Amino acid sequence: MRHVGVVVNPTAGKGRGAQAGRRVHELLVARGMKVEDLSAPTLAQATDRARAAAVHGLDALVVVGGDGMVHLGANVVAGTALPLGIVPAGTGNDIARALGLPRGDVEAAVDVVERALDAGPRRIDAVRVGTPEHSAHEWFLGVLSCGIDAAVNARANTMTWPAGSARYVRALAAELASFRPYGYRVTLDDRTWESAGTLVAVANVPSFGGGLRIAPDASVDDGLLDVVVAGPLSRSAVTRIFPGIYQGRHVHHPAVTVVRSRSVLIEPLLDTGAAPPAAFADGERVGPLPLRVQVDPGALSVLA
Repeated sequence: MRHVGVVVNPTAGKGRGAQAGRRVHELLVARGMKVEDLSAPTLAQATDRARAAAVHGLDALVVVGGDGMVHLGANVVAGTALPLGIVPAGTGNDIARALGLPRGDVEAAVDVVERALDAGPRRIDAVRVGTPEHSAHEWFLGVLSCGIDAAVNARANTMTWPAGSARYVRALAAELASFRPYGYRVTLDDRTWESAGTLVAVANVPSFGGGLRIAPDASVDDGLLDVVVAGPLSRSAVTRIFPGIYQGRHVHHPAVTVVRSRSVLIEPLLDTGAAPPAAFADGERVGPLPLRVQVDPGALSVLA
């Protein structure tokens, strides 16, 4: 009998997570699996419970929620042989979108988990991020942002309305009121970008924020990161460019550059602009710059 740990974010999708979690439990049990509920009141407690269960023997860890829950799962299983199953139940679900997983259909998502357990998991890239002075790091699977995109993410996290990417539009409008370009030094494998800038994003998947295609050509299994940088833009220019992110058209703007790299060092450069905001990855706060980002090819097994 397979032993599966399940972690549910009950608040995901405006409360749909709790209902989805109950259904996932029922479906996995009906398929003959032993199911252990590892959910907890906080993400930190749930992470601790999942790590303890993994040490004592699981055949898979299944997370039910949005990108934040996938982030939790990645930080439990990345670098190990334990596979991660994902049942999308959040408002964004950008990592699930990149993996081609069913969204809005719990039974179909559980079917994928079961089939992948039988056939074997898929190996995808995971990304380490941490301060350059220390070896400690955390993992992410989606997009790390540390420009106006991060400031908008932080503001959007304080909002309860509207849902999905519309929340980012509302947060952007509020954030632009006090915006001025930030100062950066971005060191890549083969070049360095130093400039006042509007946006710096390091992407392992094409979209974030519920479908904003920040790096439309990013792939989860190519061993490379798509690094998107935008030079200093006025508030009106940001407003004009932003709608094009839904289709990825912003990458054609002359102020925007996309470079592929295996590693990225992002530092604040305060003599060229304002202090950049704290970085976010998979929608979760990582912390202030400087940060070193490194892709680890095939570091995570996913049931997809």
